[in-house]
Formats: sequence, structure tokens, C-alpha cells
Amino acid sequence: MIVDTLEECDRYRRLHPGFAAAFDFATSRDLGALTPGRHHIDGERLFVSIDHTEGRGRGGARLESHRRYIDIQLTLDGDEEIGWCPLSQCRAPAAPYDEQRDIRFYADPPDSWVAVPRGRFAIFFPDDAHAPLGGTGLLKKAIFKIAV
Repeated sequence: MIVDTLEECDRYRRLHPGFAAAFDFATSRDLGALTPGRHHIDGERLFVSIDHTEGRGRGGARLESHRRYIDIQLTLDGDEEIGWCPLSQCRAPAAPYDEQRDIRFYADPPDSWVAVPRGRFAIFFPDDAHAPLGGTGLLKKAIFKIAV
């Protein structure tokens, strides 16, 4: 997991071939003007989902993991908190892996919580279980999905 500000995104561009394109998109467009839903940047290899939803609070956020995609979750507005736990420590799957949606949920609690307010992003790799929407109030986010 990585947490940083959008102003510092250049230091992560070389970590994965899709990161440069994702950060270029994030810094060259008004993401707040995009309609909620999926926007393709490079087909299924890279897309962004714009989400406007109410936070669930820590008690309602559930750990999830992905096998095929890395998440870059960028908060556009609101006070997001995201729980985290190493996937290797998750012992209580809440459902089987959903291959079509590339997601598995867990009943385990997060080990820690990180604040991801407006202008900050968090990167979650396939070995990072994460619980988004731990904030409260209206959250506007851009979730970049980058194929592993």
C-alpha cells in the first residue's frame, strides 16, 4: 500500500507501466466533471470508475481484494478513510472470489486505517486487502483500475 498526495505522483510512475498513464489522466483532466461510472483509458488494461457515494464509516467498510487489478483510489471530495490488512493475514473470506468483478470480500477487520482526504490517493496491490468507504458523508472518488 502507498498513500501520498497527487502532487507527489511522479515518484510512482515507474512502479508499473500503467501508473504513468493513470497519473497523466488524473492530472490533466477535471475528474470532478466526469459522470459517475466507468471511463476507459486503455480498454480493460486501464480504466477509472468515478464514484459519488455516502461513506459507510469504519463499522460498515468491508475488506476486499483483487487479483487482476491494482487500485489507485483518489479522493476528489470528502474525508475518506480506508482500512488495510495484508491479504496473507485474512482468514475469514465472506464470499468466494467473484472472477467477473475481480473481487473477494472478507469478514476480517482491518489492521489499520489511513486517512485519504481530498487530493490524496492510496495504491492497493493484489496482496493488500483494503476497506474503502470508511469515511462518512458524501465521498467523491476516482478509482483507477490498472491490470496487473
